[in-house]
Amino acid sequence: MDKHNRTMLNEFILVGITDHPELQLLLYVLLLLIYMVSVVGNVGMIILTKMDSSLHTPIYFFLRHLALTDLGYLTTVGPKMLANFVMGENIVSYHSCAIQLAFFLVFIVSEIFIFSAMSHGHYVAICKPLLYSTNMSQRLCWVLVAIPYLYSTFVSPLITIKIFNLSFCGYNVVSHFFCDSLPLLSLLCSNTQEIELIILILAAFDLIASLLIVLMSYLLILVAILSMHSAEGRHKAFSNCGSHLRVVVVFYGTLIFMYVQPRSSHSCDTDKVASIFYTLINHMLNPLIYSLRNKDVKYALHKAWKKLYNIFS
Repeated sequence: MDKHNRTMLNEFILVGITDHPELQLLLYVLLLLIYMVSVVGNVGMIILTKMDSSLHTPIYFFLRHLALTDLGYLTTVGPKMLANFVMGENIVSYHSCAIQLAFFLVFIVSEIFIFSAMSHGHYVAICKPLLYSTNMSQRLCWVLVAIPYLYSTFVSPLITIKIFNLSFCGYNVVSHFFCDSLPLLSLLCSNTQEIELIILILAAFDLIASLLIVLMSYLLILVAILSMHSAEGRHKAFSNCGSHLRVVVVFYGTLIFMYVQPRSSHSCDTDKVASIFYTLINHMLNPLIYSLRNKDVKYALHKAWKKLYNIFS
């Protein structure tokens, strides 16, 4: 479409999670608590894994970067989501909406492949423990997190620029609580087949490629665990991987439901519920699961509290 015929919008209105007044206060309090717990938990995990020398291992290196991407998610989506409950109309400028979408895509794509790197780390730790320090060197760990960050900074501008270079119809109400790609597509007047195909292909590639790494890693881990002669060793190995596997199932399940299906199959309400899971609830569960079920993290946290107590007492 010619640039002169393009409908220019200066702002968008975010509908939010619900338009039922009786649910507004309850949801606001609940999501505010989830947001606060998520932020505190992820900031705490970043500080703890950085400050405590006993946690300077590849697994906790990946865990720190997982917490960083979680925190990025929360900062990008959380404030605007909570603002929906206290403002009559939650207005976001055209450029702010594009920026929010761009950062959201950076963090979501990065997190997908950081999960894969963590799965590979678990595989090496359990299946090749004697070669762990060699096969998971600091250099390799940095490469495994640098690649997702670089790849996501390529994918994010590609999708964002493609969407915001198309023509909007003049209707500026986004049926969501943040500027996500799928709700924005429904506001476009231009032919969206190309951008829909790009999103579908990239989402399918990201999810399938990273999920294959996760599944292959855990299949090899399962084989190694079942071949262990010690019941105690099997229990310890299952315990170490169980928390990560539970987080992975919830995260990938909601993303596959959200993005790897045609736009005609989507429902606004179900998309919002899925989005709440992978933007808020999953990022609250990550630090809780990895800390409450991990002896090393609990011990490091105990030492940190003890140091703070000695300082202020």
